[in-house]
Amino acid sequence: MTHFRTVMGIPCGLRSTVLLVCACAWLVGVCALENGLARTPPMGWLAWERFRCNTDCKNDPDNCISDRLFRTMADLVVSEGYAAAGYQYINVDDCWLDRQRAYSGHLQPDPERFPFGMKDLSAYIHSKGLKFGIYEDYGNFTCAGYPGVLGSLELDAFTFAEWDVDYVKLDGCYSHPREMDRGYPEFGYHLNRTGRQMVYSCSWPVYQIYAGMQPNFSAIIHHCNLWRNFDDIQDSWASLESIIDYYGNNQDNIVPNAGPGHWNDPDMLIIGNFGLSYEQSKTQMALWAILAAPLLMSVDLRTIRPEYKAILQNRKIIAVDQDPMGIQGRRIYKHKGIEIWARPITPLYQNYFSYAIAFLNRRTDGTPSDVAVTLAEMGLVAPGGYRIQDLYEDVDYGVLSPQTKIKVKVNPSGVVILRADVQPIYRQTTPFNPYRSVFAVPTRVPNTFK
Repeated sequence: MTHFRTVMGIPCGLRSTVLLVCACAWLVGVCALENGLARTPPMGWLAWERFRCNTDCKNDPDNCISDRLFRTMADLVVSEGYAAAGYQYINVDDCWLDRQRAYSGHLQPDPERFPFGMKDLSAYIHSKGLKFGIYEDYGNFTCAGYPGVLGSLELDAFTFAEWDVDYVKLDGCYSHPREMDRGYPEFGYHLNRTGRQMVYSCSWPVYQIYAGMQPNFSAIIHHCNLWRNFDDIQDSWASLESIIDYYGNNQDNIVPNAGPGHWNDPDMLIIGNFGLSYEQSKTQMALWAILAAPLLMSVDLRTIRPEYKAILQNRKIIAVDQDPMGIQGRRIYKHKGIEIWARPITPLYQNYFSYAIAFLNRRTDGTPSDVAVTLAEMGLVAPGGYRIQDLYEDVDYGVLSPQTKIKVKVNPSGVVILRADVQPIYRQTTPFNPYRSVFAVPTRVPNTFK
């Protein structure tokens, strides 16, 4: 959870021309936090967006922030197949604390909602083969008004280690953005001194951005495993669109900072809640994979509908998100509501990457839109061609040459995501089929791209 006092306008006016995918941004010479963690984006379940700061366990015992809620979600992550798909963290967010520290100065959970303590909850989550995450704030208070870590950084870091915490998110309410350049590294230093490996999630840059400061991303990358750049996600398509726009409009500054051990975090997956349609939910999952984003579900796993569960457990899209090279994708085309996003992925052949390609339809005119483009126009120029697969429809279109035109039909506010695996030798393995949405028809540059 992150609260802001100001709103930043989003720049616009990007060129509506096809750009080659920049696969070299990840080579920018900055050092990552080498705690050995988050070599791929973290995956798990997080309470905040769905359950917020509901502390009324008397009137709403099934949905309040409590020991019971997190044990239930841990059980479901395992029993419903999420853990097998790669989700491993169960993360507590704000409102778990008592309003006062213990007499000794230690943090303590609310005694009624967490009667067994956090170490016991951590042990239960670990017994399920999962990992335990917790929330605090580099300020006098958390965003919801509970005790922050200021004045107790070392004590709190060692407390988390004693509780066998695996993941710490440090928010930034009730603190001064100019102090964060010192405070976030200091807390990370104490986390490392504990001797326990803990993923470190920072809100450092976003508070500075909204204060009109330019974050020092070289330092942030060095000290944090992941960080927030923009607004909290809300349960709406408008919120999701604003995040997509922010990452596309600012990608030249954002993309080079991502890589194994250090990730941009566009915030939680809200798939399966109330605000997104089925098509929009598919869009979030696909775009988050292109962005090499942490996949932290915030949904009630007790009531999620099967079609949304299937999106969250789509292993082919998860494999894109978890690609070991860790190169964040980019928006390579934007014009009249149609966008194309591309991410370099493994396998590689010689100097050629494979790619994940997402075709996004931002139009609202009520009918699917046709998008047609050759592989070469998107920067996919390996002489041996690419094996093309649709990751939602589970269709394999065989090997296509760079001159092959791809035509996809994209639903309003929906997405088509393809995987293009580079091949050493061109050999068309699938004959032309006019009933497929991907087909081979070499032509001039389509009007869509003029």
